[in-house]
Amino acid sequence: MTTEAIASPMATRIGQALDRLRERRPLVQNITNYVSMDIAANALLALGASPAMVHAPEEIDDFGRLIQALAINIGTLSSDWVAAMALAATVAHERGTPWVLDPVGAGATRFRDASVQQLLPFGPSVIRGNASEIMAVAASCGLGLSAARPKGVDSANTTSEAEVLSIELARHVGCVVVATGAIDFITDGRRQAHLANGSPLMMQVTAIGCSLSAITAAFCAIEPDRFDAAVAALAVVGIAGERAAAQTARPGSFRTAWIDQLAALDATAITSDLKLS
Repeated sequence: MTTEAIASPMATRIGQALDRLRERRPLVQNITNYVSMDIAANALLALGASPAMVHAPEEIDDFGRLIQALAINIGTLSSDWVAAMALAATVAHERGTPWVLDPVGAGATRFRDASVQQLLPFGPSVIRGNASEIMAVAASCGLGLSAARPKGVDSANTTSEAEVLSIELARHVGCVVVATGAIDFITDGRRQAHLANGSPLMMQVTAIGCSLSAITAAFCAIEPDRFDAAVAALAVVGIAGERAAAQTARPGSFRTAWIDQLAALDATAITSDLKLS
């Protein structure tokens, strides 16, 4: 099947999903790191979702009744935060609320790997990380030998290196796995897609990847097919990045332009710009 034959019907579905997201304005709880709170909240608002940065264990049970999706990001870990993450994942699992796991820095420390293993039994809908993080999570699940080369929270692997382990991890956990990089790879263990939208400037602004995980949770709130939800999130984030990069070559102004482009995206832009195969 040609790239155009795959991309055209998917572009239509992404445009429809974006319209539904803006109509329903899903409330997305984010237990995320200090660095990403600001940009993730603003990105969700720009796209049309409603963000909540709630991580106190005392609030999680009550808040779990209100949200339509949850994003957990392990960027700035502590024992208290891990306990809050496990409680939120438990509530989401019990209530059937979709949730996204962003395993920031997986493979860099034993504490991070143990924290990921504590969360996986609660059935994330999507695991979204860079190639090294996805490979490290797969290795910690016993799926082959670890070839991950984490560089702190950055990746030293390409998504093509992570494809086989991404598929195995998706089947092992029973979720969608997204490995992001110059070419993004998405799989639910059965279906696979590659997406080439985005800009190198996105790597020069902190926490755009964290914002992608929050946006993926927002799409999971309105799209029952988690594979389509993940593709939609990657598409809008990447296309907004390309359009922002056409306006500016500097990372500071790019950050503002990217948020503006998230707000301006529509079905026509997605159909015109989507690079999916």
